[in-house]
Amino acid sequence: EVQLVESGGGLVQAGGSLRLSCAASGVRFDDYAIGWFRQAPGKEREGVSYIDNHDGRTVYADSLKGRFTISSDNAKNTVYLQMSTLEPEDTAVYYCAATSIRVGGAIYEPLLKYYEFDAWGQGTLVTVSS
Repeated sequence: EVQLVESGGGLVQAGGSLRLSCAASGVRFDDYAIGWFRQAPGKEREGVSYIDNHDGRTVYADSLKGRFTISSDNAKNTVYLQMSTLEPEDTAVYYCAATSIRVGGAIYEPLLKYYEFDAWGQGTLVTVSS
């Protein structure tokens, strides 16, 4: 069973930075894409970024490129999201999610959509004050 545990959320002033961590267990790490989604109050869950641990390929939401960076430490089974120049609009619960990228003998490239990911962490709150 895939288990994902997020950490690193908190309160930060606008313009500041935070790094979120997602520790994965119960998976063969390089068989999975692991990503970050966020959900603000009253809004739909949106994709932030994911990394394919098979080949290191990364995918970002267009609106967040340049401010957010995803990375992976395969030795620690941990994925990180470095968030910089944070804005109040970045306030949300951030969720870590995973999906298998091995489908039969092929590699599947998921979309950055919540329905493509089937294992989820409990979420960590990020609050950006103005």
